Order: sequence, then C-alpha cells, then structure tokens
Amino acid sequence: MTLRQTYPYYLANRPVAANTALEVTDKYTGKVATRVALADAKAIDAAIAAAVEAQEPLRRFAPYQRQAVLEHCVARFRERYDELALALCIEAGKPIKDARGEVTRLIDTFKVAAEEAVRIDGEVVNLEISARAKGYRGFTKRVPIGPCSFISPFNFPLNLAAHKVAPAIAAGCPFVLKPASRTPIGALIIGEVLAETDLPVGAFSILPAHRDGADLFTVDERFKLLSFTGSPGVGWDLKAKAGKKKVVLELGGNAACIVDADQRDRLDYVVERLVFGAFYQSGQSCISVQRILVHEDLYAELRERFVAKVSSLVAGDPRDEKTFIGPMIDEKEASRLDGWIQEAVRSGAKLLCGGRRTGAMLEATVLENVDATQNVSCQEAFGPVALLQPYRDFDEAVRAVNDSTFGLQAGVFTYDVRKAMRAWDELEVGGVVVGDVPSFRVDNMPYGGVKDSGLGREGIRYALEDMTEIRLLVMRDP
Repeated sequence: MTLRQTYPYYLANRPVAANTALEVTDKYTGKVATRVALADAKAIDAAIAAAVEAQEPLRRFAPYQRQAVLEHCVARFRERYDELALALCIEAGKPIKDARGEVTRLIDTFKVAAEEAVRIDGEVVNLEISARAKGYRGFTKRVPIGPCSFISPFNFPLNLAAHKVAPAIAAGCPFVLKPASRTPIGALIIGEVLAETDLPVGAFSILPAHRDGADLFTVDERFKLLSFTGSPGVGWDLKAKAGKKKVVLELGGNAACIVDADQRDRLDYVVERLVFGAFYQSGQSCISVQRILVHEDLYAELRERFVAKVSSLVAGDPRDEKTFIGPMIDEKEASRLDGWIQEAVRSGAKLLCGGRRTGAMLEATVLENVDATQNVSCQEAFGPVALLQPYRDFDEAVRAVNDSTFGLQAGVFTYDVRKAMRAWDELEVGGVVVGDVPSFRVDNMPYGGVKDSGLGREGIRYALEDMTEIRLLVMRDP
C-alpha cells in the first residue's frame, strides 16, 4: 500500500484538484511521497463564504443527522485503518505502532462526538430569587456559534484535526480547516470521508495552505471562533490578530513528572512509563515527558534503569515494527534540538546517553544536571530528550515543576493520597495525572493548559461549550 500520487483539497464539501503545488515528503527518506493541492487566498475566501451560507442549513440539520454523519466517519475510518496508519507513518515519520494508536484515537474521538451530538442540552433556571421576579421562568439552550476556523499541527495530523472537526459537526458549526502543510494527508482523507455524507454544502472545507498566505484563517471577521494547536509564539500572535472572535489555543509545554520515594516496589513499571512518555513518537508531543524529578533515595537506581532502557530503544525506519524512535519532522527541527542539547552540555550538564544526530534522526537522549535556564529545560524540546534531576522534599519538587512558563499537564508517581491531592491543588497545570506520565490522554477528558500553554479546553464535551453559545428564554406567567 502506498500514498496516491496526488490529493485534492476540499472546498465547500467537494474535492478540487486545483494544482499539485504542495510536495509532501516521506520524513524518513526525505523523498517526495505525494503532491497536494495548495489553497490560495481566493480559495480560502470562497470557503469562508460557503461556511457562512451553510450556517442556516446546518442549524436545521437535526442532531440525529449530525450523529449519523459522525457514525459514518467511524465506520469508514475503521475500514481505512491501515491506509490512515501508513499515511501517518510516511508524512509524519511516525513509527507504525504509534501511527496505529493515533488512528484508534481518531475513531474514539468521532465516536464520542457522535454520542455527544444528541446530548447538547439546556437547563431550567430558577429566576424567583426575590419578590420582583415572582412568576418568571428561565430556560437555556445551546446554539452553534457559527463558522469556525481551525488550524491543526503536524505531530498528530489525524487526531488533533479530529478534536476540532468532530465537535464542530456535533455542534452544527460549519468550518474551514488548515492542516499542517508538512502533514496534510490525514486531514484530506477525513475530508474525503466527510464528502460521502449529506452534510449541507459549505459545511466543511479542508485547505492546505502556507502560513504566510493564510491570514484569512485568523483575521476574517466572518469566523466566530479560531481554534489553533501549535507553537506558543505563533498561537499568541494569532490571538492578538484575531479580533472579536473567540479563540482557543493549545500550545504545548515542557511537561514534568515527579517520582516519589515510595515507588521502589514498582520501579520497573515507573521506568517503562517514563521511557514511553518521553520518547513515544520521538518526543514530538506537547505532553511528552521532558523533566523528570526523582526523590534522592531512588535517584541512582532509577537513573541506571532508565538510561539502560533508553539506550536499548530501536531507531530507524518508522515502517519497521521494531522501530521506537523515528525521524523528527525535518532536519531543521532535529538540528535545533541538537543545538540545545550541546549547549546544555557545554554549560555543565552531563550527557547520560544519546546526543548524536544524523539528518532528521536524533538519538534518544538523557541529560542530568541541566540548569533550569537552559533552552532544553525551560523551552519546549519537542523531540527525543529527557532531563533527570533529584529532589529531597515533595514541596521542592512541586516548586520545580511550577518554575516554568508552561502549564499543560504533569505526572506524579506516588502512593500517598495526601501528596496526590497536594499536587492537584498546587501544580499550575491544566491536568495532573497520578500513577502515570503526563503524556496520558483520553479523548473525552478536558485537555488544555494554563500560562503559555494556552486557553480553553479540548475534549469533545468541552470543545462543544466553546462551539456553542447559551441562548436564554424568559417567560412570565400570565
């Protein structure tokens, strides 16, 4: 099975083979794998106009009809499971086991959205709070916010697009999606499946476009919501330009994990989860384990086991079932992170394993004694590197986790419920995972961060809150 030679974009529900201007490379070989139609400003403007026209027909599209669309997608994604996984493997360089996992999550996300499509309810509001309101009754319902602009990233080309597309369909919001230009194939396959449904014309457009030509996704006032997943620098800049529309940002972080002294009896499990959390899909996840804080009583033993396990990870062709570490998205990103690693070593950090680069392939790397001001610690590494450091007191570890401009998720390995609750109370993050790594995510949970990690929450029910508005009805008894 291979990719097709060319892929169209989707404008107002229909495939348009406008050109073959966008080359998509195989991230492992560096060779062109396929070519994709690239949208220009005229196409983006037409898609927005179509989304505006689709508002009323989509509002009348009943919840059970939206559910049927989403259920169709679930069935078709299952049928095309291997094709979707291979596309991820090629366009993103994602090891095939990780690629299959992402397709499974794509299916989960649409499945949850199908369930939520018929559960968008309102409430009865008691207005009789004083004598002046006697005889008044209040009712609320949720209505679609309107046309939505979606910008998705390269690292989860299927599932992070799904977390925008699926709730939009459930809510009844027309949308225009800009997938990452380096990894557009998965989103276009989603478009191909949506085109098989009876969604009203203009309900969706999926348009690969270069960042410098896609300002309309941000500034056009016909959009009522902008949802962006990507780098903090780009995300906050888009928010500043977005005008009056609602903005949801998921911007990543430098996730930390605390290992308490009481974890000696399951150290192998802890190490296994830390290795997975730090290095799955080559660390290119916004909740990848980047900083590992280990109680001093366990530090030496955990370090030995962790480094041995990381050193044994198989790197190479992501199509190979044995491969755990594939290429980074491109050589530029690998060079950037390699530079941060070498910079830390020159400043006194100790390299415990890895640290060598060949093109876009960067070895799984472990460092210790890294100063907190080093880029590899205080910035988002977004690659195969993890930092080890010991701590003496749990509160000291909590302060170290919070010593970050980011706050997406954190992990805590402890048996002590008091420490778990203290972490939940004190850690300045969007989510705390106890007994596992912060890299854990299920697609119905509220997911998002604080500080530089973003605004708002994904997870279908929580995304639906952003994609709908409350409309109040007040009735006075005659």
